[in-house]
Amino acid sequence: MPMLQVPCRPRRRRLPVLRAAVLAAALLAPALAPAQAVSDPTPLHYRDAAQEARFHALAAELRCVQCQNQSLADSNAQIAHDLRREVLLLMQQGHDDAQIKQFLVDRYGPFVLYRPPMDARNSVLWFGPAVLLLAGAGVLVWVVRRRSRQVQPIDTTGDGW
Repeated sequence: MPMLQVPCRPRRRRLPVLRAAVLAAALLAPALAPAQAVSDPTPLHYRDAAQEARFHALAAELRCVQCQNQSLADSNAQIAHDLRREVLLLMQQGHDDAQIKQFLVDRYGPFVLYRPPMDARNSVLWFGPAVLLLAGAGVLVWVVRRRSRQVQPIDTTGDGW
């Protein structure tokens, strides 16, 4: 008796569907990422235009401690929002700009200032490039003078052959 063969369904190719799903996920992933700019939940309230101008000038001189390459005024990081509120609160309490800067330096270090004062700790950063440039020029002059002394005169009599 012959064996009964049941026709089997052809296998569907799932690879194109899988590729399309991976491509769609890759294209949509940046839109779903939570790394969007944080908006300031509580807007700042100034007493007058002079205080607002002073605040913006001071915030431009301070560095965001998270972003590290943006001023406190330009950064959208959450800590920048908090520090802006803190700076405004200190201003409203009657502190001057130097006291506010010192408060932030005490808390976060001199890195928070865009123009840190020159002291012994950062003098290498101020004078190091000039010292290296002068040392390189000195070495170059020394090498050129040493080689010029070692040059042998050329025999022009023609007896050397």
